[in-house]
Amino acid sequence: MELTKREERIMIMEKLYSYDINNEFIILNPDDDYSLYVTEVINYVCVNLVQIDELIRKSLTNYRLSRLSYVDRAIVRLATAELLRGLDKHIVINEALEIVKVYSDKGDGASVRFINKLLDTVSKNI
Repeated sequence: MELTKREERIMIMEKLYSYDINNEFIILNPDDDYSLYVTEVINYVCVNLVQIDELIRKSLTNYRLSRLSYVDRAIVRLATAELLRGLDKHIVINEALEIVKVYSDKGDGASVRFINKLLDTVSKNI
């Protein structure tokens, strides 16, 4: 069964979360049991992590990247990678916010607002 783009994004977010927790980023092989999109994006993030994190850092105001939760950091890294790869800004940000609503927001909308503002700034800085 083929995964939807959102399901692939959630899988990417989970992998990036796991890698960040373990402080270990790896490159996936094409023969690994992941879709081409999942493999490409994870590899892109791992290879370009310094550039991605620097872009996120310069987009934060009075906040440090290390203060983001592991989940939020994974979602923002994923969205930043997609923006750098040329995906439509509105789609990328909307998809990231939908994932935040499920995995990170505590019901008050604070995480959604914060990530929305951050990704809007990231997109402007690209």
